[in-house]
Amino acid sequence: LISQTPITNEEFHEFVADQSFVSEAEKFKWSFVFQMFVPDKIKATITDSIKGAEWWMPVEGAYWAYPAGPGSSVEKKQNHPAVHISYNDAVEYCSHIGGRLPTEPEWEYAARGGHRDQIYPWGNEFKKNRMNIWEGNFPTENKGKDGFIGVSPVNSFKPQNDFGLYDMVGNVWEWTSSVFGKDPHTRQPQYALRGGSYIDSKSGKFNHKADVTTRMGNTADAGSDNIGFRCVRDVSEEEINILNSRDEL
Repeated sequence: LISQTPITNEEFHEFVADQSFVSEAEKFKWSFVFQMFVPDKIKATITDSIKGAEWWMPVEGAYWAYPAGPGSSVEKKQNHPAVHISYNDAVEYCSHIGGRLPTEPEWEYAARGGHRDQIYPWGNEFKKNRMNIWEGNFPTENKGKDGFIGVSPVNSFKPQNDFGLYDMVGNVWEWTSSVFGKDPHTRQPQYALRGGSYIDSKSGKFNHKADVTTRMGNTADAGSDNIGFRCVRDVSEEEINILNSRDEL
């Protein structure tokens, strides 16, 4: 079984409170925030940047509870995906609820709703207002034709596939347990992320093309305001029989 939506702020907060959990972004005391959501006062203090991706700004104090850094909050965003979540954070959460991260094949099977080879969770044709992606001139203008310019609530669009799953493509990247490769600089293992996010595009002209096949890798301690996750849980034969019997009713 796979989570119907990405893990939300409400769900992650319950885990944090129960386990006194401290995320890696909190330990590092900073995380990457997309430039559009960084207040000018904070921008003025930032001197570091990523060459070729200057839109990602290292903001002190940014983590899942303060996604844009000091002054921001998830208080009114309980149904948004938890972001700034590292692979290690996600593994801890999934283990706590008796689950694990999906492998890439599991994620892709779930994203397609059990079908084969289709480009999007719902089929092979792009459809408007089915996912949260960037619409406009990147990185300065998002027209928000889908209703959002940043991360959106997990149920903002109707389920994307025949499994009734939300946000498999768009909104936030999702960690998997599959190894992607090694970081070219540090040689640390990278883990595969799937699904794309709100800064990705219909065509792939900038960033990634938002579809079922989209993938990238990052190290286990990485996080930003467009990275989240969902969990899977292995089911017993008895549970499978119960589920099958319900389908027959």
